[in-house]
Amino acid sequence: MGLEDAKTQVDRAFGNEDRGLAFENAFGGATSFLRRRYTKDVTGADLAILGVPFDQAVTHRPGPRFGPRAIREASTLQPFDPPYGWPFDPLSEMTVVDTGDLAFDYAKPSEFPATLTARIAEILSHDIGTVVLGGDHFITLPILRAYAEAHGPISIVQFDAHSDLWADDDMDRLDHGTFLYKAVKQGLVDPERSVQIGIRTVTEDRLGMPMIDARAVHEDGPDAVVEEIRRIVGAAPVYLSFDIDALDPAFAPGTGTPVWGGLHSWQAAAILRGMAGLRVVGGDVVEVSPPFDPTGATAIAGAHVATEIMCLYGWYRLGK
Repeated sequence: MGLEDAKTQVDRAFGNEDRGLAFENAFGGATSFLRRRYTKDVTGADLAILGVPFDQAVTHRPGPRFGPRAIREASTLQPFDPPYGWPFDPLSEMTVVDTGDLAFDYAKPSEFPATLTARIAEILSHDIGTVVLGGDHFITLPILRAYAEAHGPISIVQFDAHSDLWADDDMDRLDHGTFLYKAVKQGLVDPERSVQIGIRTVTEDRLGMPMIDARAVHEDGPDAVVEEIRRIVGAAPVYLSFDIDALDPAFAPGTGTPVWGGLHSWQAAAILRGMAGLRVVGGDVVEVSPPFDPTGATAIAGAHVATEIMCLYGWYRLGK
């Protein structure tokens, strides 16, 4: 198969091919993530993509509810070739399916966390992982509940401008700036085996969470950052959460709470690639807000991040 197939291949998302590259025109067809098959049944899959269009926990600009749709559309630029720089083709060596978006009642936000946890738990029961397309960063908390149930207290590698560790002991509040505080307090995350990258806002009590701030990334370089991540995480199961505002607004303007001085896209790519071999069991990319993304650059970055998480997951799962 090759470019000739662009003449006849369309809507691969509704076909019966679960592996291989895709060659339909990037500007047409059903925009599943990387043109993977749409299905709610994950039986036999190696990895499930799930969209979570929820942004009712934001503290400033809304819009991440449109993130999953935008990331999927941006991803249509990628499945013509294996991900650059990886010595394997995850689209051909794994069965990756797009399970569409989470169904929930937008008028009953109090019911949303349990709905998301249940869906993630159901997918994990098939002995596979998830890459979730957000949505605001609150969604990571109910996801972590399912992962902790499956793996025990988990390590989180979080790329972010904000720590999301602001104190909030009301466990019923939905706030994207407190998800990690609650995850640590609830025993879902092991802070000693976790690390945050790209932070550039103040949090007085970090609950023992290690940090590599944005300035350290700029001054020390990606290789040093990767070495520190590996030292901290070790062999623990890792959930990788990437808030797109970890990137500088020059590279990702379409987000709700942008902060200057952030990571360059090449730095993020190098760090993610350098994490190959860690026991990545799942991940998410969150806070892509298309209403503030005039050129689509933020969604493009989000699609690449999600692809890198897929590669990291596949590298460990396939024993590369």
